Amino acid sequence: MFCRKIFSALLVIVVSLLPGSACAKRRSNSADDTPGSFDYYLLTLSWAPEFCATHGGNASSSECDVQRHFGLVVHGLWPENNDGSYPQYCAPAQPVAQATVQHMLPIMPASGLIQHEWATHGTCSGLDTQTYFGDVEKAFRQVQIPSEYRAPAQPISVSPADIEQKFAEANHAPRSAFRVSCSNAEFVAVEVCLTKDLQYRQCGPGLRDCRAAQVTVRPTP
Repeated sequence: MFCRKIFSALLVIVVSLLPGSACAKRRSNSADDTPGSFDYYLLTLSWAPEFCATHGGNASSSECDVQRHFGLVVHGLWPENNDGSYPQYCAPAQPVAQATVQHMLPIMPASGLIQHEWATHGTCSGLDTQTYFGDVEKAFRQVQIPSEYRAPAQPISVSPADIEQKFAEANHAPRSAFRVSCSNAEFVAVEVCLTKDLQYRQCGPGLRDCRAAQVTVRPTP
């Protein structure tokens, strides 16, 4: 799943422009690239303070604007299969309309990322652009973020299992619907498994989980 978790907006743009790159071609298993042919959605919510700390306050993304105080933001809504495979680039992609881009920026704060996500993953949803991004927004808005992870003023040291449990309780959902992603014991993202109609469901067995005993959640600016 490494190529799926590149959070730099700059790298997202580079990958989207290089269809022959390893990331663009990667499959964890052979996947059917027919639009709409997948088992469930993976909503990935990246932790902006971690991205900005590890990418030097990347100026290409408003995600790192210290005036915005971003916490969890949308990295993508990805078609996923139970066996761990996932389709990509399922159809030719026209650029996302600027009106849609502007509407999505408050929750998905990089225009290059929005364009990349549509070309790479949205084209596999079987939906048109407007409907797909409507579902992205609906999926994000319905996730209730536990109070301690909205805008922490101090670093938090916690187990991935505890984060997943808190999200499960806040959303009246099974803990198996949530996965924590980490890097070097730093909290990177929460991944939420959803049915095609955006209901919580158990994540597929092919989806990796953070193996660190404890992770550090960086505070928001």
